[in-house]
Amino acid sequence: MEDSEPDEVDKLKAKFMTAWHNVKYSWVVRTKTNFSRNSPVFLLGKCYHFKSEGMEENASGCADAAASTEVISCNVNQFRKDFITRIWLTYRREFPQLKGCTLTTDCGWGCMLRSGQMLLAQSLLLHFLGRDWVWTDALQMVTLESELFKSKPSTVSDSIAGFTFLPTFDRPLQDMSEQQSSSSNERRTLKLNPVSTTSEDEKLHRKIISWLADNPAATFGMHKLIELGENSGKRAGDWYGPAVVAHILRRAVEDAVEPELRGITVYVAQDCTVYVADVIEKHLQAVGSGIPKSSDRRAVVILIPVRLGGEKVNPEYKEIVKGILSLEFCIGIIGGKPKQSFYFVGFQDDSLIYMDPHYCQSFVDVSTKDFPLESYHCPSPKKMSFGKMDPSCTIGFYSRSEYDLEKIIDEVTKVLNSPSSKEKYPLFTFSNGHARDYDIDKLCMPKTESSVQLLDSQRRKAERLSNEEFVLL
Repeated sequence: MEDSEPDEVDKLKAKFMTAWHNVKYSWVVRTKTNFSRNSPVFLLGKCYHFKSEGMEENASGCADAAASTEVISCNVNQFRKDFITRIWLTYRREFPQLKGCTLTTDCGWGCMLRSGQMLLAQSLLLHFLGRDWVWTDALQMVTLESELFKSKPSTVSDSIAGFTFLPTFDRPLQDMSEQQSSSSNERRTLKLNPVSTTSEDEKLHRKIISWLADNPAATFGMHKLIELGENSGKRAGDWYGPAVVAHILRRAVEDAVEPELRGITVYVAQDCTVYVADVIEKHLQAVGSGIPKSSDRRAVVILIPVRLGGEKVNPEYKEIVKGILSLEFCIGIIGGKPKQSFYFVGFQDDSLIYMDPHYCQSFVDVSTKDFPLESYHCPSPKKMSFGKMDPSCTIGFYSRSEYDLEKIIDEVTKVLNSPSSKEKYPLFTFSNGHARDYDIDKLCMPKTESSVQLLDSQRRKAERLSNEEFVLL
């Protein structure tokens, strides 16, 4: 019997679950995130070392971690502006109905797709605006948050000084996408003044967000990603693994019709191996003329699905993950902890810094002029210990040119082969040649010599563990 439209029972179940998830994820329990002033903080290739009064600037810890990392000795707000500038994609409710079902929200099941959207958003920011671009209104958000910023008094010395990021309100955080009335004495409201859209950078900022919006026409919106997921046997309401999301993002970028997006493409590694000739081939694809802020070659987003262990994350990979997040070409990691997906963007000491999609906000109509942007920017980072990380994840890099690719291979290889790593086999490898030069099914030797130590056959079989064991709720 062929599949038919959902019956009344299924519709009632869907409505009940939607209502429950909308309530569950519309409120955020008040938490605080502690950052030490004594340790450097890494955020997508930049290293921040916070200055204390009377304390000499010291960023040596940052420089030792990764030679390619930009070291910044700064006050807290510089880090916060950088973090807030990253595009934040969360659960949404009341968006146009998804095709083939009655769902108008992704609450409770779409967190991995949202994490993938955030990683893609970061690559688009790099591509069009560069790593040093800062959202103008991030300054306003930092100012509005400053009264809730707390410094821990040092009772002995600056070595124990620290600071805390707090959510915006003393009560549970409200939906930031809802319209709020404002007056001169309402200093706690997050509704920012409409930004000027005359700036070319701001136009690109808004355009990137519109590509990720929750409507059927959006190039990288939830509707499009769900449609592409059908090729992998996924439907709206299903759970998605980080490897599946990597391939969905690849197809979404390949299918993009916007002229601006012709200058960027996506490569997904096969069997934990990046085939260098295939990436170069993508770089060499001509993009035509008239593309803003683009060269005559395509930029390539390199996505590498990996496992950091078996059922649990292997602690031997901790330094490798930290090393990767400290590289200037890294665009983050999509993964999370069991039953929850996060977008990892940095670390401090042994704690990962992430952006959390598990927050339900209202649908935003991006077709309106000067649509509100603040719900697409997270005011506060979160931290999680490395040991809680789920082993299934996808690592992302942005390569603007063949020159960048060479630097990525060099820097990543150093991280993978670092003396601090006791793991016998690399997490993934770079191999010269094309994927077609390899008989993957029979695990034959390559026709060209690998630029990094190749995995042996037993290791290759072990790496074939299914990423679909990553369950999201």
